Amino acid sequence: MFSRLLCLAVISVLGVRSLPAEESKKESKESGAKAEEKSDAKDEKPEKRSQTRHGMTIGGQKVDYTAIAGLMALKDAEGKPTAEIFYIAYTKDSVGGAPAVARPLTFSFNGGPGSSSVWMHMGLLGPKRVKLAAGGFAVPPPYELVENEYCLLDETDLVFIDPVSTGYSRATKPDEAKNFHGVNEDARSIGEFIRLYVTKHSRWPSPKFLIGESYGTTRAAALSGELLESHRMNLNGIMLVSTVLNFQTIWGGEGNDLPHVLYLPSFAAAAWYHKKLAPELQAKPLADVLEEAEAFASGPYNRALLVGAALPAAERASIAKQMARLTGLQESFVDAANLRVSLSRFNAELLRDRRLVLGRFDCRYTSAVRDPLSDGAERDPSADAVFSAFASTFQHYVRNDLNFEEDRPYNVLANVGRWNWSAENRFADVSGTLAESLSTNPFLKVHVSSGFFDMATPYFASRYTFNHLTVHPDLFKNITHDTYTAGHMMYLNLPDLKKQKSDLAKFIRGASGPK
Repeated sequence: MFSRLLCLAVISVLGVRSLPAEESKKESKESGAKAEEKSDAKDEKPEKRSQTRHGMTIGGQKVDYTAIAGLMALKDAEGKPTAEIFYIAYTKDSVGGAPAVARPLTFSFNGGPGSSSVWMHMGLLGPKRVKLAAGGFAVPPPYELVENEYCLLDETDLVFIDPVSTGYSRATKPDEAKNFHGVNEDARSIGEFIRLYVTKHSRWPSPKFLIGESYGTTRAAALSGELLESHRMNLNGIMLVSTVLNFQTIWGGEGNDLPHVLYLPSFAAAAWYHKKLAPELQAKPLADVLEEAEAFASGPYNRALLVGAALPAAERASIAKQMARLTGLQESFVDAANLRVSLSRFNAELLRDRRLVLGRFDCRYTSAVRDPLSDGAERDPSADAVFSAFASTFQHYVRNDLNFEEDRPYNVLANVGRWNWSAENRFADVSGTLAESLSTNPFLKVHVSSGFFDMATPYFASRYTFNHLTVHPDLFKNITHDTYTAGHMMYLNLPDLKKQKSDLAKFIRGASGPK
């Protein structure tokens, strides 16, 4: 549904090294043989995994690290396997005998539901990133990876998790996969994986962080409660990229006008970027346009939707005129939509005269439409532009760089069927769980990344959610907001990637506790 959604080395001449393939595979096989020998004594299936060593340069400093790609078994109360979770972990090698346990440890996942962890892995955090054109736009195939000079491995060890049914992760019995497909079910399984990883790798004393994108932010908030309640594990920090905690803020429909209010500033951002605003508005910086759009959305527009059919005709006409001015749409179109323009209709309408549709994940992207009279967006060009690049490069990387050989399909985007939202007669909302976690653990810090051109999880909706968080006023100082001039996957834009690395590194250092 959302971000379905988003350092390992070039050669030593670029300041990057890795073990020769033969040596890496030998190390992998030897570790696997030892694991198998050990597990035979317990009559258990050994964990399938590969282990390789690499090096790279981050911020002018050499970073040597170990990569593990593996499948970790989850078990029920009787010790019977229920699922295997695929993960890739990067651990910075110790220097001068410093214990690895002192380093922060960050668990990363993407959204969907049904997305693997590939997006932030190969776009933001990991040792390598997908090479794209300037601005984060598409390049023609074949695709390639480059060293990610903005990798976070200099600040924190990284573990990328694929939830059940995504990536190589699978339920032991296919017909029981549904047992993992739900807000609470998903949080329990990922929480158990984190407990197992932390225990097996002796990382309980490490500062611990979560980072999720899109539905992954929902997962991160739910996990903060699951880890605390089930495992008594307090986190140091949670990083939320393109946030949705309260789905009432983005799912419109009859009886819920809130998304119309919260989307309007994003509509203004899209119109500004594509030069569809009136000249006096178009000449202003984006920040000024957004300030005006926010004031209109939260004031006159919000009131007009609240009044509904009782709104006087003259006031309705004034609202339609102001809305058209700020969104680049025609007054007649706004009026015909009853002042409530859906995202799909907006994306189809703004550039209809050019026969183009806007991207949902990133409204800067456009593509030609087949039906110029389409009522809604035919496709998401921002998804079309990057999905294949990430899927293709990852498939090659995991087998050839990490030496993890698996013939089952890697589900970059999985169909998880009917998701259990645990929200009968209401919208799914995990903001209360996050508020409870902040209240229980007042040392917990939260970082929120928002892109101005994100039309899937608009920045104004994220701001609304945090402004309505039910916590003590003193705890709002634990929440940091940073904004970027790109979309849902803001890190695809190189200047934003550079800024986001700096923002997240500062956050991790500040939230890691006393040194």
